[in-house]
Amino acid sequence: MVTVRSASVAGRFYPGDAAALRREVDRLLALAWVPPEDPLPKALIVPHAGYVYSGPVAGSGYARLLRGGPALETVVLLGPSHHVGFHGLALPEADAFETPLGTMELDRKAMARIPLVRRSEAIHWPEHALEVQVPFLQRVAPQAKLVPLAVGQAIPAQVAEVLEALWGGPETVVVVSSDLSHYLPYRTCRAVDQETARRILLLDTALAPDQACGCVAVSGFLEVARRKRLQPVLLDLRNSGDTAGGQDEVVGYGAFAFFETGTGHA
Repeated sequence: MVTVRSASVAGRFYPGDAAALRREVDRLLALAWVPPEDPLPKALIVPHAGYVYSGPVAGSGYARLLRGGPALETVVLLGPSHHVGFHGLALPEADAFETPLGTMELDRKAMARIPLVRRSEAIHWPEHALEVQVPFLQRVAPQAKLVPLAVGQAIPAQVAEVLEALWGGPETVVVVSSDLSHYLPYRTCRAVDQETARRILLLDTALAPDQACGCVAVSGFLEVARRKRLQPVLLDLRNSGDTAGGQDEVVGYGAFAFFETGTGHA
């Protein structure tokens, strides 16, 4: 029997109607400009707030996956656990994630390669950081299967070990879900996020929670990115004061692409 993790934030973080959601995701993807010579990235860092706030920034990352090339088979998706505290990383117990656009099957074969990771529906059910990425993935890589990992109280080395087990070749892409600074005045947020972006572009693995809510997942990924000599590119850096809402207390968003050496990216 196939078990499905049904959508928990549809209608709140993104449209709950299938047609409206499809239009919105396609609109956000169309806003992005992708250099025609760029290859597919091996990894992305994208934000996870409601689409009205972070959707344009996330779209600038996912548009990169619309490039031609090898069909993506597996998406390794990591993000923080906002609601349930736990140690380590966690997979869901489900066989698929559901959104109004349908279901995205989980890659059970890839998941079996992960060392010492718990399975918990209680951790995954309320979590938006992973769910909000799925409609984008359903539009840009509809044939791919998903490996969704919630990251709890862990060290970057634990995340890196899991990523090494799942890294694969051009058929696999890694997506790290993280917002940047939270609830700062607009100008302060811009300064903090610019420094965080600088550190990400240097593949600095010592990010702190006040710089990125997904700092453990990001730092663990950056540890592997350094080993693999990935080339980082900043795609977009904005905050909720730029996209929707006031500027007294804003949340920062960044989109980054990471390319393997030898793919032709400068």
